[in-house]
Amino acid sequence: MTQVPHWLIRLADQSQRLSVPRYLRPPDGRGRRAAVLMLFGEGPYGPDVLLIQRSRRGRRHPGQPAFPGGGVDPEDGGPVEAALREAEEETGADPRGVHVLGTLPELYLHHSDNRVTPVVAWWREPSAVHAASPDEVDSVERVPIAELVDPANRFTLRLPTGIAGPAFQVRGMLVWGFTAMVLDRTLGAGGLDQPWDTSRVTEMPPESLTARRV
Repeated sequence: MTQVPHWLIRLADQSQRLSVPRYLRPPDGRGRRAAVLMLFGEGPYGPDVLLIQRSRRGRRHPGQPAFPGGGVDPEDGGPVEAALREAEEETGADPRGVHVLGTLPELYLHHSDNRVTPVVAWWREPSAVHAASPDEVDSVERVPIAELVDPANRFTLRLPTGIAGPAFQVRGMLVWGFTAMVLDRTLGAGGLDQPWDTSRVTEMPPESLTARRV
C-alpha cells in the first residue's frame, strides 16, 4: 500500500477550480453522461498514469489512446461508480485498490455528444492490468509521469481541420485530443509540468486519421 503523494493531493484540492475552455463547457440539457478514470499510481519507473489504446475496430474513438471510461449507466449511481466499473471492464483494475480523491469539472465533447467527468484517483493497491475487453481495447499502459512531462515527448499537434492542441509521444502512443488536453492541464495543476516548446508543431500522421473523432 502506498501513500497519496503531495502533488496529487494538491491536484485534487484544485480539481473543481480548474478553468474549462469555452468550447468544452457543457450546454444546457444536452449530452450523454460519461466518466473517465484518471488513475495515478507508483510504478516501477516512478509515478505513472493508466492509459488504454482503444481498438481500431471499436465504435468509440477507434485507435486513440485514452483514459479508461465510458457512459454512466442508470445503475452506476454517478460518474465515480461508472469510471471504476469501466476501468475494471476495460483493464481488469480492481476497484477495491483504488482511492478516489475527487472529480474534475464536467467537460463536453461535441463530436460524441458526451458530458465527461474525469475522476481523479490514486492506485493504493495496484493490480495486474491487461486489455480485458479486446473488442474495445488493444493495449493497456502504465505511462510514467516523467515521460509525459519530458519536453522531448511534447509538441503541438495540428489536425487537417487546422485545429491544434497539446500532444504527447510516449510508449509508442500518440496521445492527443481530449486525453492530452486533460493531461496537460492536470500535470500543470499538480505542479509537475516542465517548460516545453509549444511552437513545435507536428501534423497529424496519416495513420492516425482514422481516430480523428475526439
